[in-house]
Amino acid sequence: MDDAHPLSPGELADVRALLAAHVAGVGPLRASLLSGGRSNLTYALTDGPRHWVLRRPPLGHVLATAHDMSREYRVLRALAPTAVPVPRAVLEHPEPDVLGAPFYVMELVQGDVHRRAGDFARLDPDDRRRLGYAFVDALAALHLVEPGAVGLADFGRPDGYLGRQVRRWTTQLASSRSRDVPGLDDLAARLTDGLPAPQRVSVVHGDYRLDNVIVDADDPGRVLAVLDWEMATLGDPLADLALFALYWQGWGSTENPIFATPADHGFPSSAELSRRYADATGLDLADDAWAVDVWYTAFACFKFAVICEGIHYRHSRGLTVGEGFDRIGALVPGIVRRGLDALDT
Repeated sequence: MDDAHPLSPGELADVRALLAAHVAGVGPLRASLLSGGRSNLTYALTDGPRHWVLRRPPLGHVLATAHDMSREYRVLRALAPTAVPVPRAVLEHPEPDVLGAPFYVMELVQGDVHRRAGDFARLDPDDRRRLGYAFVDALAALHLVEPGAVGLADFGRPDGYLGRQVRRWTTQLASSRSRDVPGLDDLAARLTDGLPAPQRVSVVHGDYRLDNVIVDADDPGRVLAVLDWEMATLGDPLADLALFALYWQGWGSTENPIFATPADHGFPSSAELSRRYADATGLDLADDAWAVDVWYTAFACFKFAVICEGIHYRHSRGLTVGEGFDRIGALVPGIVRRGLDALDT
């Protein structure tokens, strides 16, 4: 736990009053800031016997359209009756009057979150294989959900999604630029050429990686909940898959251990998991060598690089909470090179 930004007694009392409208007999609340989040602030709440999680935007430098608590809350509610495992949403407070920003509360899901190589130490080869399969199966389940069937037909604008994504992350980069990164602007420019034609419109998570899921502590082959839906929208599911593959291949794990990527620790390869995903969804991945078509790989690198630059920007101004932020900026040049290498193939 890290309590660098605790909730005050007054704030906790106000949150309790709101929670009491949804949960009977709520006692006085205690709160701790959970480690692991690199953007939104996530607090564990408890009244003793019961436990919840509160999510609110980060401190300072909130970019337009980012950190939208209402969107996170809406997608949790929509996916609750589907095969996608999500925490139960309890309440949403869209006004800034209580915490200075909108927030929502969901139930705490007890289980394992894997962030570092040491978290895998007790898993045998069969556990690791089943964990990899369950992880990619949850992504496939998400991409098989029909948005209109769960009330998310208007959750995004899928037409022109990839082009808008390139423009959006280029704009995010401009808003968070604090240094020159060789090749980053070139990568952005080259992504505007040859945009793929999406095969399907799906709800996309936007940041699907292993430390954004909770796994059953007694059964590593069972994903209990997918977390951190702040980037969710309607779009091209292969953009999700490419970012998943980038994380899974170990990019970022050596220099910055807060990224959970099992790489060469006995887990299924990204290519194997991508083939399993393709079998489940019926989508054509086009390029086995990169786990997915090279454009999607390059876009995943660009998006990840911009996310890291945003974290680096906030860290340099003292606006981040938790360990590892001082090493985020060092990841960017290698990721940019990988994106350019993909396009060069």
